[in-house]
Amino acid sequence: MSVDVLDFQFLQSFLRQRCAIVLGDDKHYLVEARLSPIARDLGLDTAGEVVRTLRARKDVGLEDRVVEAMTTNETSWFRDLQPFEAIRAEVIPEILDRNRPARHLAVWSAAASTGQELYSLALMLDQHFPELAGWRVELVGTDLNSAVLEKARAGRFSGLEINRGLPAALIARYFTREGAHFVVSPEIRSRVRFEKMNLAGPWVGLPKFDLVLLRNVLIYFDAEDKRRILEKALAQLNPGGYLLLGAAESPYGLLRGVTSVSILGTTFYRTEVA
Repeated sequence: MSVDVLDFQFLQSFLRQRCAIVLGDDKHYLVEARLSPIARDLGLDTAGEVVRTLRARKDVGLEDRVVEAMTTNETSWFRDLQPFEAIRAEVIPEILDRNRPARHLAVWSAAASTGQELYSLALMLDQHFPELAGWRVELVGTDLNSAVLEKARAGRFSGLEINRGLPAALIARYFTREGAHFVVSPEIRSRVRFEKMNLAGPWVGLPKFDLVLLRNVLIYFDAEDKRRILEKALAQLNPGGYLLLGAAESPYGLLRGVTSVSILGTTFYRTEVA
């Protein structure tokens, strides 16, 4: 391994401070895999040299590259399917009934990666809820990785990416083929916005939301950071709003004042209705 003990400990502390990610002691292989491409780009020989460069001087650009490299950006269309069916069949109709006087709907994908989750919601809303045409709809995706956000904003996906969970009928209806890639229609792209945000840092400029998707994110944080992020997420919800976590994640023991609701086999966490 090119990353020695002191370098690894520095990287653990650096990631904890910058983005609250807990890097386990058994993740040397991950550091090698994620930082070796940066080493090649910089003309360095090893991942260890990247970390030593980081230790030796303040370099904001390199810091950002390391943080982005060490974050996981796994996503797919309509990921796990069952939660999206619950959102379509019950969550969105209930929110629309409640919000009908204000005619406003706001949804946040809080770790948006390359955008498939938020685009999946946009496609669902367009396909199944035509009454939203006269509403103010805010679909917001955030991530700390600039590279994946750029890709999300472009809405341009490879054939391999497009076939991870996206039905052929939706591809035909909402995408244009450009060579080996598929591009989301301008109409759908205009309905979403992607912004850079670190969940471990300040949350600035966000509206109140009716639904927050914070899926498969908390697993990277320690208990205190999980509690803090969950509290902030719930505070960002409108009364009666829904929080969706990953299937293996739970706020119990970390939060109070939230009710779990099982909808079509998916557990949501709901704030009190005013």
